[in-house]
Amino acid sequence: MDVTLVIMAAGIGSRFGGGVKQLAPVGPHGEPIIDYSVHDAVKAGFNKIVFIIRHDIYDDFYEVIGKRAEERFKALGAKIEYAYQEPIRFPEGRKKPWGTGQAIMSCKGLVSGPFAVINADDYYGKDAFKKAYDFLVSMKGDSSFGMVGYVLKNTLSDNGGVTRGVCRLDGKGGLCGVEETKNIIKTPDGKASSDGREIPLSAIVSMNFWMFPASFIDVLEKGFPDFLASMTDPLKDEYLLPKVVDDMIKEKKCAVSVIPTDDSWFGVTYKEDKESVIEAFKKLYAAGEYENELYADLTEKK
Repeated sequence: MDVTLVIMAAGIGSRFGGGVKQLAPVGPHGEPIIDYSVHDAVKAGFNKIVFIIRHDIYDDFYEVIGKRAEERFKALGAKIEYAYQEPIRFPEGRKKPWGTGQAIMSCKGLVSGPFAVINADDYYGKDAFKKAYDFLVSMKGDSSFGMVGYVLKNTLSDNGGVTRGVCRLDGKGGLCGVEETKNIIKTPDGKASSDGREIPLSAIVSMNFWMFPASFIDVLEKGFPDFLASMTDPLKDEYLLPKVVDDMIKEKKCAVSVIPTDDSWFGVTYKEDKESVIEAFKKLYAAGEYENELYADLTEKK
């Protein structure tokens, strides 16, 4: 059975200030964040990777990521596939794809078993991938979903507001709902605030690390026309995974287990984040989390 990691890398990255932010070098040998996600996933047991990209970034993406991944993981039995998320030019003037829900729809035919979903420009930590893999291989039924939950204080940026899915939990490890909360910032007194509303630093948030059965792709396809019909801003509205899952929870169509991790999340949301991410990786190497040659431990695994 394939246990697949789907990596969403089609984002335009406007807040980063231009360029393909998913390919920004941050490791000691120029590795982008996505390299660490692929490494940690394969080490945890995932045997298939699906990259969601746009056709216009394929050449750069393959040169920086795809070529090396194929060379490294072919010997380990890991499969590499590509899915393409493109703008659906409806209505006229729409310049970007329809969000994370449409991104996963582009994997139709490439995912046949349980799968996890992550963002390409986020570092999630080794613990998250191991827990996600363990959940996926034991997952039963088409209505059993999972989500890796992070502590809010471990996910904030020093360089501006961020959007986080603030979770409501049922006290038994289940997800009751996700509130997409924009412009969460660190305040001068060390707290977190969204447009003046204080949010507990201990709050559990979604960082778009989800676990689904393959049938969820059909659910997304079925719901997409309803999303298009109910849009209020056709140029900006997005079909987002947290919203889809939240609606399914309310309608009692799924149960979502929250898999907690104390790992720190970090990513390159803003251009200014890059230096802090580089420093974070230096600390991980100094602590022995990674080999000097990133994939050396995977070669030894074989």
